[in-house]
Amino acid sequence: MKILCLTSRSCSVLLDPEGLYQAREKRTLKLNGEDRGEEYRSVSSLFDLEPDTEYTLESRTDSGETESLTFRTKKELCTLDVRDFGAKGDGVTDDTAMLQAAILCCPAGGRVLIPAGEYATGPLFLRSHMMLEIADGAVLKLLTDRMKFPILPECIPAENPDGEVLMGLWEGNSEEGFASALTAFDTEDTTIIGEGVIDGRGGEGDWWVNPKEKRIARRGHLLYTQRCKGLTVQGITFMNSPSWNLHPAFSEDLDFIDIQIRAPYESPNTDGFDPECCRNVRLLGTEISVGDDCIALKSGKIRIGKKYKHPCEDVEIAWSAMLDGHGGVTLGSEMAGGIRNVRVHHCYMRGNDRGLRIKTRRGRGKDGVIDDILFEKVRMDGVKMPLIVNSMYFCDPDGHSEWVQTREKQPVDDTTPRIGTIRFEQVEATGCKACAGYVLGLPEKPAEHIALKDCSFSFDPAAEPLVPVMAEQVEKCCRRGLILKNVDKVTLDHVTYDGIEGPWIDAENVGEMEER
Repeated sequence: MKILCLTSRSCSVLLDPEGLYQAREKRTLKLNGEDRGEEYRSVSSLFDLEPDTEYTLESRTDSGETESLTFRTKKELCTLDVRDFGAKGDGVTDDTAMLQAAILCCPAGGRVLIPAGEYATGPLFLRSHMMLEIADGAVLKLLTDRMKFPILPECIPAENPDGEVLMGLWEGNSEEGFASALTAFDTEDTTIIGEGVIDGRGGEGDWWVNPKEKRIARRGHLLYTQRCKGLTVQGITFMNSPSWNLHPAFSEDLDFIDIQIRAPYESPNTDGFDPECCRNVRLLGTEISVGDDCIALKSGKIRIGKKYKHPCEDVEIAWSAMLDGHGGVTLGSEMAGGIRNVRVHHCYMRGNDRGLRIKTRRGRGKDGVIDDILFEKVRMDGVKMPLIVNSMYFCDPDGHSEWVQTREKQPVDDTTPRIGTIRFEQVEATGCKACAGYVLGLPEKPAEHIALKDCSFSFDPAAEPLVPVMAEQVEKCCRRGLILKNVDKVTLDHVTYDGIEGPWIDAENVGEMEER
């Protein structure tokens, strides 16, 4: 066992390093000798702990293997109960001011406690060196009237090297946006824990109506950060966001442990977790089921990427489940600042349109480099297209233009992005439909190295033809193997397949091909 996250009131533990989201065996847990129930997942969390107290956690598998772990919770200065600040928690009274007052009054090292109840609230702004606990049975119900939401300007002039301070971001550009349920600017050492729920109520207002239309400002999120350092989010359930659920931006040292992110499959642009221009990020033990990409790593469109040159980097995603969304784990398409050093491992995906997905296009720029990416020990069930690398993604107003979509070589210049080394190892996919993988590089800048090792693919015999990638001039396919276009080097090491139709490899403009 290994501690992943420890606070004054909670602890998250990795029980099974070789499990996926679900552990290989069920475990029975005891804390200081008292039963804490059964755990089927690889990552488990303990709440309702006392500060500065020693605990011993015991784990026993069905096969009789036992482990124990002793830890001491962190110290805590004080607790501020939002009920003492006048919050009603009756689901009707607007509790925004009372909740915000408790946050503003919290001294460094203190805790703001939101006990069980339903709290109707607008956006709340967090501070440094504090912990917000949304307890079991507590629900923050976001107001549905956008007129009651603060607006974040897109950016403001500033006497700094950049000449501006970014405020609102929308799909890779600086734009006016509504504040999010939890919003943080320039904070340090902030913690959000608990078994409670943040409900954005996206389907109850008009957030999901004409979602691409800008009405007053762009839709907000359930969590949005700018320039924050040292943020921990543990245990919380996020649901029904107006737009993307969690959107940390230009932030670093971020831990998201044992959280749940949910939205209906048909809800528009409700991405689960979209870190943008962030560094040192961990998402562990998390379950996501949403109406768009479950996870999408980003680094802005061309203005943001060219000006700030701030990649999304040093990211770990593990022991998590991505269910039903358009993409399981996606890199891009807003990635003009680059994405690098990403490891996705011990994850499970089910029913996604595309599993492990890279999206870019002409116009993302020379700083838009995706490199040093490892997808390892991932299992997929019923994912239509497991592996996708698409350099002609038809997003943005000009996405269908001849310049973006042409298969003819274009000049390599400051607008040309690059895909470096992408590795897929121990990926097991069953119930595939369209193809095992589709790589569409740029003819003028092919993907440099695509490597598959110890991977297996089997196909749904009842599959129907589907378009595998979102680009022009791509035909539907069904039960195909690997389709490779514009790649410098392809390495296939112990890759197996079952139930395909036609050749295993369909290659066009592929340089070096190595099979073992």
